[in-house]
Amino acid sequence: MRQFKTESKKLLDLMINSIYTNKEIFLRELISNASDAVDKLNFKSLQDPSVKLDQGDLAIRVSFDKDARTITISDNGIGMTAEELERNLGTIAHSGSEEFKTENAEQQGSDVDIIGQFGVGFYSAFMVASHVKVVSRAYGEDTAHVWESDGLEGYTIEDGERAEHGTDVILTLRENEKLDADGEAETYDRFLTEWGLKSLIQQYSNYVRYPIQMMVSKSRQKPKPEDAPDDYKPEYEDYQELETINSMTPIWKKRSSDVEQKDYNEFYKSTFHDFDEPARTISFHAEGTLEYDALLFVPGRAPFDLYSKDYEKGLALYSSNVLIMEKCDDLLPDYYNFVRGVVDSADVTLNISRETLQQNRQLKAIAKRVEKKITADLEDMRDNDREAYEKFFENFGRGLKYGIYSSYGMKADELADLLLFWSAKEQKMITLAEYAKACPRARRQSTMPPAIRASVWPRCPS
Repeated sequence: MRQFKTESKKLLDLMINSIYTNKEIFLRELISNASDAVDKLNFKSLQDPSVKLDQGDLAIRVSFDKDARTITISDNGIGMTAEELERNLGTIAHSGSEEFKTENAEQQGSDVDIIGQFGVGFYSAFMVASHVKVVSRAYGEDTAHVWESDGLEGYTIEDGERAEHGTDVILTLRENEKLDADGEAETYDRFLTEWGLKSLIQQYSNYVRYPIQMMVSKSRQKPKPEDAPDDYKPEYEDYQELETINSMTPIWKKRSSDVEQKDYNEFYKSTFHDFDEPARTISFHAEGTLEYDALLFVPGRAPFDLYSKDYEKGLALYSSNVLIMEKCDDLLPDYYNFVRGVVDSADVTLNISRETLQQNRQLKAIAKRVEKKITADLEDMRDNDREAYEKFFENFGRGLKYGIYSSYGMKADELADLLLFWSAKEQKMITLAEYAKACPRARRQSTMPPAIRASVWPRCPS
């Protein structure tokens, strides 16, 4: 029995029980590791002509055995030697992926997108597993090696067998916990279902660049017998089929000119569970010190709970196509809380669990640009599609007014031009600028300070 490097027992206990707050992210971490392994082999094939690789064969496969209580995540990536198993899995917080990125920083391009950086994601497996077995065969090697551990005392490394290069991570899940005093218990069985695994893949790893495949159960109609009677009723049979679960290419990474509005609408409705199409779609890519992609939507109607205390604002935050936070509220000001969408950046500095961010200034820079884009798009809708803007203001105008109140007027310059007011004279909704233009007294007072000018406007006949 080999011992983990560092104060392993204490550190591993800390890893399992403190770093991550959500047990279900174990699958996200292991799939990300598998993606990195495939990426490394892909990179090797680009650098070494002797490495013959069929890009179409690169994939990650997830399977489960309910009776044996196991989940297996397999890849056909670069694999690991016994020494690499010792270094990468036996040394807690040693990141082979981060080491790879550092060594090949100048040569990596869009063909390689390494996700890992801390060397701790693998150990999230012990949050749900009582035993972890890793079978790996390095590319170009004839022998596979097996790493095993219960996450308590240490680990073993022995020779093993694997038909081809790549890695299998086999988790033996813990038994379900008994009910506590509050009547709650952790049920690990939820991870041993086809639906449970598919939903986790689609939630956290839907845009990993390689296919994530699973054998799924389907039903089909049996062929009708030639001698079937007139009252024959169709018969059905169940069968298994290998299916790609993830979408791979995120729509926000595509050029807006290459995406039709109907595709954006479909993404919006399926992702944010809305029956109506969005009123506006905002897509942009930012480069510079901080590089990121953003895809934002202004809903066509207000959510039923928008003005309730239970409503949660925020944009989905991704890093290297992997979901980090489902609703990052720091990316939106309160008065734009109705906006839905996605921000994806590999440059944001995550904390060790990849569940929160380390540097708030990065988030502030993104939020500032997002706010400007939303404001500019609303101004464009106000000026060029007034009917749609009036409908938008009917749904969300209260929040814009609140933005001025809650900021004690600090946001008045940015938001005042977005407000609409009913004009009894014109019999329609107008902006303050349109009111001032139509009011001779306000035009004469246009050089006055805003506070004095505001006191003059109400005296103008509307």
